[in-house]
Order: sequence, then structure tokens, then C-alpha cells
Amino acid sequence: MQRLTKRWRAEHRTVGFVPTMGALHQGHVSLIERARRENDRVIVSIFVNPTQFGPKEDYLRYPRPFATDCRLVQAAGGDALFAPSVAAMSPGGDPLVWVTVRNLSETLCGPFRPGHFRGVATVVAKLFSLVQPHRAYFGEKDYQQFIIIQRMVRELHLPIRVVPCLTVRAADGLALSSRNSYLAPRERMEAGKLYQALRWGAYRFCHPDRAAGARRILRQILAEMRAILATIPHVRIDYVSAVHPETLQPLSLARCPALLAVAVWIGRTRLIDNIVVG
Repeated sequence: MQRLTKRWRAEHRTVGFVPTMGALHQGHVSLIERARRENDRVIVSIFVNPTQFGPKEDYLRYPRPFATDCRLVQAAGGDALFAPSVAAMSPGGDPLVWVTVRNLSETLCGPFRPGHFRGVATVVAKLFSLVQPHRAYFGEKDYQQFIIIQRMVRELHLPIRVVPCLTVRAADGLALSSRNSYLAPRERMEAGKLYQALRWGAYRFCHPDRAAGARRILRQILAEMRAILATIPHVRIDYVSAVHPETLQPLSLARCPALLAVAVWIGRTRLIDNIVVG
């Protein structure tokens, strides 16, 4: 991988990079296509990273349709597919060196997935070292991940531009995700309510009841979003939050800019989504 990238760089080719865990869908395709438009060469990685899964999470059952993924990468314009083994990425077993981005990793999904973002940041740092891209592309559906990677690149002075890309959604607004395949048909029908809740919250941020006061408005907005999510049968809500889109710290007042973010369990499937207001 490094030899290939070194050769491309010596030829003065710009390199775009799309890191994934496979099970590719149209959201990933949109990242590859954007990288294709903005770079001379495009590399896509597929690596199901064990260090970002908790002990009771879905690492073993995570979908791995490798042949289908290869065809999608080629059709979308990828020049190279990098699919290292776990042993290649961590030759000694569990990593002895970790990358931790404090503060940003401890909000939103952080308390519910201990160690998750440490695993993400560590493996992305390794991939960046191996691929050595000029630009790396991340979907805003995983907004917290994007912000953490962006801060990591800045703090480590890596010569890489982290490019955020808009969330790709189904017709009912559900953000495309590899985990959507876990949903039963009835669960899939109900899952569109995540986006309904976010859209309602964004509307209320932009059309507040000024007489109520910004602090009280924020509590009302989050409660209304929770009420929409609560109509999903057998739902379990991890969080409904309003945070600053750069620091990811909770807001105390209903004011822009804001990131509205939700995480819920529908059956055995955990789904996340967000929307930026302002």
C-alpha cells in the first residue's frame, strides 16, 4: 500500500481516501464518487476493526459481503481497494499504542460505547500512515467520528484534509447504514421516525416560542423529539441531545449553531442520526 501511494505521489497525483468497514451502500458510493471528482487517484479501505466493538456488540455478525463490495468500489471509480487483515494491522495482538481524543470522545455515544472512539482513532491513524492520502472522506451520519478524526489530524499535524460529506438518506429520511440490514421489515418502517424527530427539533430551533425563554425551549424541544421516538414500538432511547457542532458539549440554551443528535435501539439494532441547525 505504501509503495503504491509513494509512486502516485512521485508522479504528482493527488490521492483521495475513503475508509470503510465494508457492507457498502449508496452512502459509501457517494463518498467514493466525490473522492473521484476531487483527486487523481482514489483508495478505498475495508477493515472491520475489532478494537471499536464492545464485548457485547456485533463484531462477529457484522456483514462482510466482500465480493459485492469489490464490485461497488470498481463501479464507483476506486483505483485501489485496501483490505488488510486484523493480524496485519495489529501484529502483536491488542495494540500497545492507542490514540485518544479527549473531551470529544466522552459525549454523545461515548458513555454508551466505552473505548469505541479510541479504537476508531487508533485504526484511522494507522490507515492514514499506510495510505498517506491528501484527502480523506467521511460521512456526516457518523458526525462524532468525523469531528474526532478532524481533531486528531489537527493535533498530530497530519498533512491530510478531512472532508465531511452529507448524509445519504432513504426516501423516508432514514440515514443509510450497514446496520439497517439488521432491521426486520416492521422495524424498518418505524425507523424513519428518527429523521422525523430530528426535522421537528430543527424546525423548533428555527421557530421558537420566544416567550418561553431559551433554556425552557431547549428542554421542550428535546422532550418533543423524545416523544416522537417513543412512538416506535419496543424502542430504547440512549440519548436525545443538543450539542455544539464543534466541541460536542451539551447546549444549555436553544441557540444556533447546534447539532441535534439521537441514538436509539430498535429491537437488537442500534441506530444513530443527527442534523446540524444553523
